[in-house]
Amino acid sequence: MKWMCFPVVAAVIFAAAPVGAARQVEVVVDAAHPGPVINKNVYGQFVEHLGTGVYGGLWVGPESPVPNTRGWRNDVIGALKALHVPLVRWPGGCFADDYAWRDGIGPRDRRPVKINTNWGGVTETNAVGTHEFFDLVDLLGADAYVNGNVGTGSAGEVAEWVEYMTADGPSALARLRATNGHPAPFKVAFFGLGNESWGCGGNMTSRHYTDLYNHYATFVRARKEAMPALIAAGGLDGDVAWTDSLSRHIRANASAISLHYYTVPGRGGKAKGAATGFGEDQWMSALQDALHMNDLIAANVARLGATDPGGKYRLAVDEWGTWYDPTPGTIPRFLQQQNSLRDALVAALHFHIFHAHADRVSMANIAQMVNVLQAMVLTDGERMVLTPTYHVFKMYVPFQDATALPVQVAGAPRYTLGAASIPAVSVTAARGKDGRLELGLVNTDPHEAADVGVAVVGVRAVSATGSVLTAAAMDAHNTFAVPDAVAPAPLAARIADGRVIVRLPPKSVAVLAIGE
Repeated sequence: MKWMCFPVVAAVIFAAAPVGAARQVEVVVDAAHPGPVINKNVYGQFVEHLGTGVYGGLWVGPESPVPNTRGWRNDVIGALKALHVPLVRWPGGCFADDYAWRDGIGPRDRRPVKINTNWGGVTETNAVGTHEFFDLVDLLGADAYVNGNVGTGSAGEVAEWVEYMTADGPSALARLRATNGHPAPFKVAFFGLGNESWGCGGNMTSRHYTDLYNHYATFVRARKEAMPALIAAGGLDGDVAWTDSLSRHIRANASAISLHYYTVPGRGGKAKGAATGFGEDQWMSALQDALHMNDLIAANVARLGATDPGGKYRLAVDEWGTWYDPTPGTIPRFLQQQNSLRDALVAALHFHIFHAHADRVSMANIAQMVNVLQAMVLTDGERMVLTPTYHVFKMYVPFQDATALPVQVAGAPRYTLGAASIPAVSVTAARGKDGRLELGLVNTDPHEAADVGVAVVGVRAVSATGSVLTAAAMDAHNTFAVPDAVAPAPLAARIADGRVIVRLPPKSVAVLAIGE
């Protein structure tokens, strides 16, 4: 049978309950009719040569007094390994379409120094290049997603980079790689051709980019077992017309079309809004904008259903996350921002959306991993702090490669503020690789709790254990001085007549494992 994905958010309006009361929400999970697998790569990460996202945040160099392994910070690597990071995208972003890969190989003290014209006009030493990146993904146990330069690079340069990374045997580029310290080929899981080609990647039209894609992809060659899956660069904010053009006119090999979308409070205004110190209007605006991701994916999935009914192309949401005004006192083009409880809810809502579209969404990469935009980790010299977004990623690890389960939500109220209104409760469910039934829940209402009753078709629940992430303030965040202001806590749940009963605090994210 064709798997039907029930809405992950409720759309029924109820009258507001008294302060301190909890709304009643009924959830039905259909464990008897499993859906598609949630690709673990939707929990992917993105690291770009931008601000301190690489230099300082991840890479300190082998000679640094900061404890490191071959130049990569031990504290950050250890924290990221706990997330089971499946995939890392590198070197950009906008930086990718200015990147000359040969500048990043060979002895580091002989690599050319450049100016990063995309991000602040700062010095780019090329200390982190191809070999260092693959060392990073090896340390993390992740796969590599390398983004090729279509903006300023040639088809020949792109082809030679892929050969350098993947070739074996007598190839001159394979021998050069060996001379540079890595005799065995690197494993390139994904290779992207261009980035935001409608903008910083070349200000192209969709048809011009499609022709370039066909040209460049023709010359990306590797042994069958080493050939990376190729990804085509999508349009601005999920531009459906761009997706339509690509899916109709790509003739070369391609596995997915990318989609970028950032959550911006007060979209269209003169400022993006502050990462902290915001009011409830900005809380609502951010969550409302985050939920728009579902509309974008649904529109692109519908178009692919018409142009690609056989399912050849997947959607790769390889840039997403919150984007606010930079932290005061930092370099604006470094895009450094604080990370609050609001960001944690934005992340969880995105996970639920990706799960709901698991049949087409095969990858997602949050922007970015360290110190930039919606980061997992913030650093300052030798200090490191984990963000609320980090904790949500860790809570949702059981959903990696889990099998999505249909969910129905009834009786859930909407959270309303003035003219704006969004569902108050979002739910996702899946059967984990270990066989456990996992439930993810979000309460977007910053004032009122929700009492959620969960019935599982085909299963009699006997236990439920989990954790919840919440805080007293909407903009609660972790600092180097107070690193655990926002951290997961155990969540109490009870079983009544085979149903799971749990109270979701206001402004919270929760994950439950249901025992059978």
